[in-house]
Amino acid sequence: MRDAIVRVLEERQSGATVQEITNEVIGLIGNVPASSVRSYLQLNTPELFIRMDRAQYVLKGMEDSELQARSAPADDARTFSFGRASLVHDDCNRWLERQPANTFHAVVTDPPYGLIEYSDEELGKLRHGGQGGIWRIPPSFDGSKRSPLPRFTVLKPNDLEALEKFFLAWGRNLQRILVPGANVLVASNPLLSYLVSGALSRAGLERRGEIVRLTMTMRGGDRPKAAHVEFSDVSVMPRSMWEPWLVFRKPLDGRVQDNLRHWGTGGFRRISADKPFGDVIESSPTRPAERALAPHPSLKPQAFLRRLVRGVLPLGRGVVLDPFAGSASTLAAAEAVGYDSFGVERDRAYFNLACESLPRLAGLRVDAG
Repeated sequence: MRDAIVRVLEERQSGATVQEITNEVIGLIGNVPASSVRSYLQLNTPELFIRMDRAQYVLKGMEDSELQARSAPADDARTFSFGRASLVHDDCNRWLERQPANTFHAVVTDPPYGLIEYSDEELGKLRHGGQGGIWRIPPSFDGSKRSPLPRFTVLKPNDLEALEKFFLAWGRNLQRILVPGANVLVASNPLLSYLVSGALSRAGLERRGEIVRLTMTMRGGDRPKAAHVEFSDVSVMPRSMWEPWLVFRKPLDGRVQDNLRHWGTGGFRRISADKPFGDVIESSPTRPAERALAPHPSLKPQAFLRRLVRGVLPLGRGVVLDPFAGSASTLAAAEAVGYDSFGVERDRAYFNLACESLPRLAGLRVDAG
């Protein structure tokens, strides 16, 4: 029973009542009295479970996520539409829990790699020039002002555990709302991609490889701090020259051709008749002129995103979802290539930014690549 309760609460980060937990546990392991579930929850609180208000329980370590979700209540959600794109201000997992099954045909998203870098506290430091925290400004070696980057080496074991739990719940939510054969493309980081990938695999999504975004970043390559003269020939970590995008897929309904006929999903759209979609994409860093249109710290260039988004719908039809919309750059890419799209953004300031930047980025002229 323990494993069944834990699985239910991993999927419902905003919490569940005893009756809701009991109903789902029965679906997993068979008939279980509600009194037994209630007793188990009470006996293991607060070591394993936390009792929140509204008589709901959450897994220990997820109570912060539940509190954060309240900062964007569903009944106060704002929406914005432009062309074929729609955007909502809400918490992604809580929003996903309310969506009907088999609704979306692909996911292309750049989530918070370590979760805490987009917490209210860390965003406050980023926006108001606070000292310390996870965000840093990389050194400038060519006279250009650098955008802030999060330092993932400061993450503690409990941060990594929370990251894994979050993406497990997120992956299980995606399993339900995606159609069979839907592609899931997730931007990641070489230091943390193994955690995200493991969580999504445990959630039941099929790992299909990685897409390598070849681009020079400002990560790594530094000499030892406070000993750079003594060890001038040493780099603590390799200079990063690529970004991994994890590729997953919801399991097919039958064969690929059956899935394509029924759901319109199950593969990638070819670049041309003689050129398949590939897993290595050359990409320049996001240029200052583009950042000026959408000043978000994780902004990816439209030239790259449009190639990615175009490829995820094999027949060129369906709805692309970005549950971590940020500046709405994925939605803008979908708009530019003629796809329907939907985005969710929890942070109010970034939602407001997205409303402004979506039309700007969608109308940007870029090289086809």
